[in-house]
Amino acid sequence: MLPYQVPYPQHRAPLSRRASGVALALAVNLLLLLVLLSLRGASPEKQKVSSTLIVDMLPEAHDAAPPSPSHERQAARALTQPTPAPKPPPVALPVKPTITQPQQSGLLELSKADLAASDIAHLPRGGDGSAGDSQEVGRGPSGQVLYAAEWARHPTNAELGGYLPKNAPDGWGLVACKTIPGDRVEDCEELDQHPLGSHLASAVRQAAWQFRVRPPRRNGKELVGSWVRIRIDYETGGWSLS
Repeated sequence: MLPYQVPYPQHRAPLSRRASGVALALAVNLLLLLVLLSLRGASPEKQKVSSTLIVDMLPEAHDAAPPSPSHERQAARALTQPTPAPKPPPVALPVKPTITQPQQSGLLELSKADLAASDIAHLPRGGDGSAGDSQEVGRGPSGQVLYAAEWARHPTNAELGGYLPKNAPDGWGLVACKTIPGDRVEDCEELDQHPLGSHLASAVRQAAWQFRVRPPRRNGKELVGSWVRIRIDYETGGWSLS
């Protein structure tokens, strides 16, 4: 006697398994269709109409008058017409000054300096050497050539007044001095004075060590060691050089 065996699904015939799968798929699709139909058929609830009365309390405008038609037309015209752009202010251009050239005459205008330079009285004398040379003014006690003194610095009142005699009269003193390097002088000798016996020449000689005198020049060359003549005029309240 053969034992009894429980049939399993895998023991079924392939055709029966296919039929059961198709039936299951159809059942699922039918169920989904019913759900969709039930949702589509449900109608939304109607909104309940409220019976509450709402009153809007607005103030009455008693003073506001309705705009007139002319005002409405003007307002509409102002909105439609474009606003003209403001014109820029005019730019004032600078006026070019008119330059008037002076009328030239046939005369040549000279300054005071030009007139003084053209004075023939200041021109060098003939035979005195080339222009720029120191002027010869005479001979010294030993026969040496004397040149006009050219001051590098004028003496002060303090330098001269300390050697004047008491109660000195107005007059002048004249000396001859030898030039040395540094615009200095030495070995001064008294030449003359006025009035006689006034000791003014002695006052000039004693103060000469403070003098600053340039050496004479000849052909553009300084003649250090040459002699110069120095004269100082004394006057009441001051003095002058010559």
